[in-house]
Amino acid sequence: MKKFLLLVVIVIAVVGLWFVGQYNSLVSGRAGVDAAWSNVEVQYQRRADIVPQLVATVEGAANFEKKTLTDVVEARAKATSVQVDPTNAASLKAFTASQGELSGAISRLLVSVEAYPTLTATQGFRDLQSQLEGTENRIAVARGDYNGIANYWNIRVARIPTVFIARLL
Repeated sequence: MKKFLLLVVIVIAVVGLWFVGQYNSLVSGRAGVDAAWSNVEVQYQRRADIVPQLVATVEGAANFEKKTLTDVVEARAKATSVQVDPTNAASLKAFTASQGELSGAISRLLVSVEAYPTLTATQGFRDLQSQLEGTENRIAVARGDYNGIANYWNIRVARIPTVFIARLL
């Protein structure tokens, strides 16, 4: 009877340790997803911070179409006001849509600027355009990193036996 009881205790301890290990693995995975998304948000914020400088440079250097500038400013305001939970599909979709609107507005601004050769020749504008281009590249890298870790997380959470622990907790 003592051997049986000892065996039961050992089995319960092993299962308990396994459960704790799986849970800790899920916590680490979630933290990785959150960290990767934070990197994406940092790059989006960097872009949002460059936009007012870009608009001010363009506005000061050219008698520019006011609607284009207004669209960029409004798209920036909307993009920075959306709160996102990287594990909520609807929240992520709304955030992505607002960032897409900002990207479109910036693209229209840069296309319109081509009509002003003196503006495109100024060092300040070229510097801002270069910063914006670099930021867009950083966003692409950060989103790729996020997609990779989110994909790993989604697979990890969906696999047996982790799926049972994830649903339970």
